This record gives sequence, C-alpha cells and structure tokens, in this order.
Amino acid sequence: MLGAVGQRRVRFPPVGGDWVRNPPALGRPGDERVGWVVAEVVESSPSVAPEPTADETPREPRVVIVGGGFGGLYAAKALREQPVSVTIVDRRNHHLFQPLLYQVASAALSPADIASPIRAILRKQANTTVLLAEVIAIDAAAREVVLDDGTRQPYDYLVLAAGTSHAYFGHDEWEPLAPGLKSLEDALEIRRRVLRAFEEAERELNPAEREALLTFVVVGGGPTGVELAGSIAEISRFTLARDFDHIDPTKARVILMEGADRLLLTFPEKLGKKAATYLKRLGVQVRTGAMVTGIDPQGVLLGEERIPARTVLWAAGVRASPLAKTLGVELDRAGRVVIGPDLSVPGHPEIFVIGDLAAGKDQRGKPLPGTAPVAIQQGHWAAANIVRAVRGELTRSFRYKDRGNMATVGRNVAVADIKGLKLTGFIAWLAWAVVHVFNLIGYKNRVLVTLQWIWAYVTFQRGARLITEEPDARVAPPASA
Repeated sequence: MLGAVGQRRVRFPPVGGDWVRNPPALGRPGDERVGWVVAEVVESSPSVAPEPTADETPREPRVVIVGGGFGGLYAAKALREQPVSVTIVDRRNHHLFQPLLYQVASAALSPADIASPIRAILRKQANTTVLLAEVIAIDAAAREVVLDDGTRQPYDYLVLAAGTSHAYFGHDEWEPLAPGLKSLEDALEIRRRVLRAFEEAERELNPAEREALLTFVVVGGGPTGVELAGSIAEISRFTLARDFDHIDPTKARVILMEGADRLLLTFPEKLGKKAATYLKRLGVQVRTGAMVTGIDPQGVLLGEERIPARTVLWAAGVRASPLAKTLGVELDRAGRVVIGPDLSVPGHPEIFVIGDLAAGKDQRGKPLPGTAPVAIQQGHWAAANIVRAVRGELTRSFRYKDRGNMATVGRNVAVADIKGLKLTGFIAWLAWAVVHVFNLIGYKNRVLVTLQWIWAYVTFQRGARLITEEPDARVAPPASA
C-alpha cells in the first residue's frame, strides 16, 4: 500500500545516443546528479523476490519482460549488468521503430531499415535471454507467464509491455477491408494495396471503376493518418507521375476522414489546422466531423453518403492486448491496465505495466499519451524500480518528461510542439528528421535511412516500390501422386 511521499532527485538519462548503446548502471552509490526529472519517493514493498531457504543456493531475481517494443527493449537495456536474470519474450524476432512504419507502407523505406533483431541488440548483455514465443496468459498467482506451446516462464518481477492492436469500434468485420498500421506485415500489406491499385487502374477500361481504384481513403486524423495521407498524395503527385501510359496518377483522389472537428487532437489546435492546410496543398481532401458508418469492398459509407474506393486504410483507434484481461486486475474502458504511480499494478508490486498497455497519468493527473517517448521513459523507470526493490529500497513514482509531439505531412513540411515551442514547415520537418534518425536503433539503420531520405529528396523517387504477393494468394505446392 502506498504511504508517505517525499522528494528526492534521481538521475534519468536521455533517450538515444550513448545511453542507448552503453546504458550506465542504475542507482550507483552516491550518484545524486540531477538529470531529467524529480521523482517522488513512494513507499512500496521493498523487495518481492523470494528469500532462499537454508537448503537452496541463492539465485538472482528473475525478471521477465513481455514485448520487445520501445518499453520492453529499453527496460531490458537498463537492466544490463544489474544483479538480475532477464528474459525478454516476443512473438517477433525484431524490434520495430514504429514512428517510421508509415514510410515502409508508402515505399519510402524497406523493412530492414527500421527493424533490428532483438538478439543482435541485446547480444552483449550476459544476463539477458531472448525467447521467440507468444505469451497467451499471465498467471499472477503462480508468478508465471504462459507461452503458446503450453510451457511456463517463472518470474520474480514482470514487465508487461505487450502494446496494442487495431480497434474498429465493434466492427471487426472491417479489418480485412481496411488494414491498420502496427507491424511490418501491416505496412507491407498497405504498400501492396496502394501500388497495386495504380496497376489495376492502368488496365481498367470502365471509367467509374478506374476512379474507384484511384481513390484512397484514410480513416483517422491522428499522426499516423496524417502521415499516411500525405505520403500517398506524394506518391501519386511525384513518384508515379510519369510511370503509366493510360492513367494520370496525379489525378488520384486521397481523402482523410476524422470524426472530430479537427486533425491531430493531441497537438495544439493551431498546429492541427496548419497540418490540414499543408495536406490540402498536396491535394488531400480533409473531411472533419466525418463518422464512418460502414466499410465494404465497394468503399466507405458516411451515413447515406457512399464514397467508392478500393483502398481504405485504418488509423482511427487501438485496443489493448488481450493479455491485460488475464491479469485479473482493474482495466479502463479501452482494456488497458490501471497502474499505480510507480508503474506497478495495485496489489501486485512485482508486476510493472508500461507503454500502450498501461493506463497511467502524469504528475499533473493527465492521461499519458500512447507514444514512443512515454514507453521509453517508462521502460527505464520500471527497470530502476526493480533494481530498487531487489536492493530493499523504496520504489519511486514515475514522472513523464514531455519532450513534445511531431508529425510530418510531406516533403519539407511538418508540425512540431516542443515544450510549448510551435514549429511548422521546413524547420519542423528538419527537427522531425533529426530526432527520428537519432533514435533509430543501430548505427547502420541511421546511415541507411539518412541516405534513403537524401536520395528521395533529390530525385523525388521511392526505392521500395515492390508489390509483394498477397498471403492468401500463395498457392500450395501440388501433392505428390
């Protein structure tokens, strides 16, 4: 149970750079340097790791991390050289830099440019094991995670960073018709649909069907929707402008739909309006207050209005991982785990939930956004609290350091809100590019992405315009006689 609260300064290292490559040891004696944040000291269980009996050999506390995204990966890196045994479990073998995922979907980057194998990232951490497996349940009473093959992984401390998936607001039947953007598979499917639409339009003789093929609808006016709509507009206006004989790609219709009265609700209103202006200059039709009531193979329904479109993309909502329900604890309306000030689950001080799966609040009582900076900072903080608990010290309540929001709209154009400083246009775009390259995992990826961007900027071309085969269309080999 939480008790008295005091004030004490702790060092919270910056994201990226040397910290990412060589994270310092947490909580070194005498290290009272002022860093990014001031944390509240919160009374908690000083340690939940079981004490060995007289007949047992003392062992290091076992930390299991579920999810290799930003939160999970940075938690694992922060536990480097700490007196714990770390196991990180993910159903994919790679860490994905999601802020640039839309660039894979729009053929600007290749998958390997923004993804790195988790094993390669953590190979120098002697206390860390990587498992390629899917966690299907958490047995909090037994302190075990249940894997998809039926095996169980015991833990003394658990960091749950399983993330979210797409939410279709009760219309899951829309998912195959309007893919979202959460994984490399999603990005490749979106790229396939967008590029194939132009190819099919080239062969189509019916004018109405051709127009539907060249109509692209993006549902959701958050950063992902804005970036997708701007990228598709640039593909049609610049990249493909001279590549076809029977169609004019520059006449493609790109529609961005948002149910609220403006775009980018997490940004200041001025920047949301500026983003809409930039999109309109690219030829995107921005429709706010537009509530989608139906999606079918023929297009999108807005009440009685039908918009014929063969490519519909979803960027309107997310839902928590189903793992949250297996904890048997309080969830919010979106299915996220309600966490305490120190990121642990009330009643389970050994379980920390971070990233998109956590329903937490900042020091001002406002809900934390589901962004990479939040997950990264929470990953560091959860790791630090685990080390404190192992040492028998008090855990500390999380304080989010808001470094701002950024969204790119197109070539030379972005909007940014950095600690109250509102940037637009080329300056915001340049700041966006520098921040994203700096935070990519691995020197090679930073160099490759920078070179790809320079080439695309000079030539107006995109180097990953490959149409991959639809998974369901793969033909099984014929059975032998």
